[in-house]
Amino acid sequence: METNIQNPIPAESVVRSAGIVSVAVAMSRLTGLVREMVMARLFGAGFVYDAFLLGFRIPNLTRDLFAEGALSSAFVPIFTQTLSQKGRREAAVLSNLVATALILIVGVVCVLGVIFSPTLVLLLAEGFRQVPGKFELAVKMTRIMFPFLLLVALAAQAMGVLNACNRFAVPALASTFFNIGSVAFGLAFGYWLGPLIGVEPISGMAIGVVLGGALQLIWQLPSLRREGFSFHPSFDWNHPGLRKIFTLMGPAILGNAAVQINVMVNTNFASRIPGNGPVSWLGYAFRFMQLPLGLFGVAIASATLPSISRSAGAGNFEEFRRTLSKSLGMVFLLTLPSSIGLIVLGDSMIGAIYQGGKFRAYDTHQTALALSCYAVGLAGYAALKVLNPAFYALHDARTPMLISLASIAVNYITAVLLLRTTNLSHAGLALSTSTVAIFGAVALFAILRGRIGGIYGRNLASSIWRITLASSVMGVAVWLSSHGMQAWLGTTRWARLADLATSIPFGLVIFYAACRILRVTELDLATRSLVGPILRRLR
Repeated sequence: METNIQNPIPAESVVRSAGIVSVAVAMSRLTGLVREMVMARLFGAGFVYDAFLLGFRIPNLTRDLFAEGALSSAFVPIFTQTLSQKGRREAAVLSNLVATALILIVGVVCVLGVIFSPTLVLLLAEGFRQVPGKFELAVKMTRIMFPFLLLVALAAQAMGVLNACNRFAVPALASTFFNIGSVAFGLAFGYWLGPLIGVEPISGMAIGVVLGGALQLIWQLPSLRREGFSFHPSFDWNHPGLRKIFTLMGPAILGNAAVQINVMVNTNFASRIPGNGPVSWLGYAFRFMQLPLGLFGVAIASATLPSISRSAGAGNFEEFRRTLSKSLGMVFLLTLPSSIGLIVLGDSMIGAIYQGGKFRAYDTHQTALALSCYAVGLAGYAALKVLNPAFYALHDARTPMLISLASIAVNYITAVLLLRTTNLSHAGLALSTSTVAIFGAVALFAILRGRIGGIYGRNLASSIWRITLASSVMGVAVWLSSHGMQAWLGTTRWARLADLATSIPFGLVIFYAACRILRVTELDLATRSLVGPILRRLR
């Protein structure tokens, strides 16, 4: 049964927590863009960066699964319930068991990954064999960066512990330290120490990735100790909490992997497209889209999961539905206008951030084209970040797994059709990934709605069409503003920056006004939750 939403206090708490995470994630994503700018200027979009990107993606796939996927989704609900029902001492025991298991299991995976790197590269980018030396360089990059997997798995577990303790800013900032560390150490080993110790620049950047991963973990350790959690090796494979986490994690890996697996499948397709660049264009574009996805989807999901886990553990499904519905409403409020903005301002954004050095104007256009197609699915990506963990909070990992498997098939069929029947080339692969995200979000929402007796669907539907209309009005206004600025100033770097500095604030004002006129309720929730506390402190 669908009813009107009342008593939004729990939802406001989630939005406030999401706001804290968003600020921290903003720093992470911005420093990530700086890292990508450095790579674009030094290596451009071609042979060397294609190989580096593939070598990074293989362990990074598991990073996405663990940091924002299976580990968090399976660990946080069980850990949160243990913490609230059995106390901090039992929660510390569970934390040590999970960390020990990660070191053993993921450590073995790292060793196997290094050994079988040639096979992995062949499976994911067989087209690299067509270019002399490219396959071998990709294998070398994969072997250097594979230990990153273990470091980021432990960092993800630390993130889950801190989030369950309502500590959101420190773990959200961890990726910022990874970005800073990977660039600083990479430049040191690739360009300053490299000539002295015989390390080539791209290998130095790969070493920087591993050391940046270590810094990401180390940054969170003092906060863990202050919360009373220090690591001590512990073995008890029959511990009920550990067994529950493993039971959820197996299916959860597939349930959270759809987008990343599809990106990897599409990388294989892209490696077969003639010329150097398609893999890099998709990589730069997908990285750029991580900014709004992290700011909104990941931030809201990180704040929502502990709250709905407590609600599910207490059997309070009314609060569960209300919190989840409000979280989804905030996702659409923030991602739909972002999608329009990325599509309209893609060329200016990519040109201002990446263009220069070995990254040419042609690369800018091709990357922006891929970004536009990725942006179509932004709301779907973000909704999946919230919906997948909702099932794990209900101790159901099977449903997301089945939807994930279905979405992989949808991606493959869609990618093949777009490559064979259109001229979109690499952009068609980005569009197929977006199609999968939308399919997964719609399917999970429909199933969850039936499972828990509604998610206030009428309220959400009303909000979505109002937000979509407001976003469309904003899109037209931003398009006019951007084209006016380009006609006046041209397309130099400074002209693009001026375009963004003018069009983005203008678009935000138009969107805010349109939402007010259309009475978008989520705007009031965002204002009360995020702006209200700031105003109270100023009084």
